[in-house]
Amino acid sequence: MNRARAAWMVLFALCASQAWAGTPNGATIAQQGNGHGVAPCMACHGGDGGGQGAAGFPRLAGLPQAYLRKQLDDFANGTRVNATMQPVASGLSDAERDALAEYYSKLPIPMSAPSPAPAGDAAQAGQKLATRGNWTASLPGCEQCHGPGGIGVGDHFPPLRGQSAVYLSNQLHAWQQGSRRNDPLQLMQSVAAKLSEADIAAVSAWYAAQPAMPPKEPQP
Repeated sequence: MNRARAAWMVLFALCASQAWAGTPNGATIAQQGNGHGVAPCMACHGGDGGGQGAAGFPRLAGLPQAYLRKQLDDFANGTRVNATMQPVASGLSDAERDALAEYYSKLPIPMSAPSPAPAGDAAQAGQKLATRGNWTASLPGCEQCHGPGGIGVGDHFPPLRGQSAVYLSNQLHAWQQGSRRNDPLQLMQSVAAKLSEADIAAVSAWYAAQPAMPPKEPQP
């Protein structure tokens, strides 16, 4: 009996250790890829997860875990279209997507300097759209969903402040063109359709000039 019990304990420990060894590591995937054709995330999003603003690669560090996981799923299923991210997301297993989302959500937000603030009419237009919207066009302010200053709220409304103007502009155009359609209740598709090119440039530049901060937890 003792020998049988000991044998079962050894077998259990072996299986547990193999299962643990097979658990994907988000840091490893981010820095080295997954070993099955997916390149390291840091090649585009930086070693600290801060992104590459000029190239339009967003900051991932400190974004909500559930939001990051949903974006990976949506890239894979085509509700968010991007030629770079679709093969990456499709090449990741469920467990690898979970590991990456958790890893980036727990990274500290890099303390990089924000983009230069817009000036003149562009600054006023960007701030007005961000904080008050344009109610004559039935356009709410961005902070109605994304929180004061675009800090982000919960898992569905990500931070806008601290992301690059290139990235924010690209996303607003993607909503307009329908290559991104993974928003709750199609809110962003409706908002983006009412923005002019000047609006997009102004509000993107205004948010890019705001320093990044952790997102706000929604109130119960």
